[in-house]
Amino acid sequence: MEKSTFKLLFVVLALALLVLPLVTTFNEFLTRVVMKIEVYRVIQDFVVPLEAKWVTVVLRLVGIETMPTLTGIQIGKLTIVGNHVTISWNCIGWQSFILVLITLVTGLQGSYRAFSKIQTMLIGILGTFLINIFRISLVVIISYRINPVAAIVFHDYFSTLLTIFWLFLFWWFSYNYVLERRGETTE
Repeated sequence: MEKSTFKLLFVVLALALLVLPLVTTFNEFLTRVVMKIEVYRVIQDFVVPLEAKWVTVVLRLVGIETMPTLTGIQIGKLTIVGNHVTISWNCIGWQSFILVLITLVTGLQGSYRAFSKIQTMLIGILGTFLINIFRISLVVIISYRINPVAAIVFHDYFSTLLTIFWLFLFWWFSYNYVLERRGETTE
């Protein structure tokens, strides 16, 4: 079973690299369509402000003066115009949660103890949340320290690779240290 999870991750990585330019273009189109029908409002109104607060904590830890807003992050003083980084509902990482759920379905097949499955699910969900906070923070740091174009490139291309790397790390850790087969004795 462990091998099938890693095979799935390799297939996802290969497909992601193959279609990344197409996905980025299509994702922008899809975002505009969904925004026109206003389905996104629930995520935008509840999840974005929460993630903006978490990202603000990370940015303050690295010495960037920030303030969370309802739509993203204000960098620097509120009186400075143009220093707002918008966090769209489409950028919060919902795609990575879908990926982790798919890998959980594959990875937890087999005769593992129920408690170790629950631990694995919690680690996967919490880790995915934290990797999304880290990813959004990196985009803002790159935009602030380098330039917005570099941040867009990171956001559109390297963010996907970061998520795939997280999933490989998560499953390696889970199979080696968390998941216990039924009938095994724990030490």
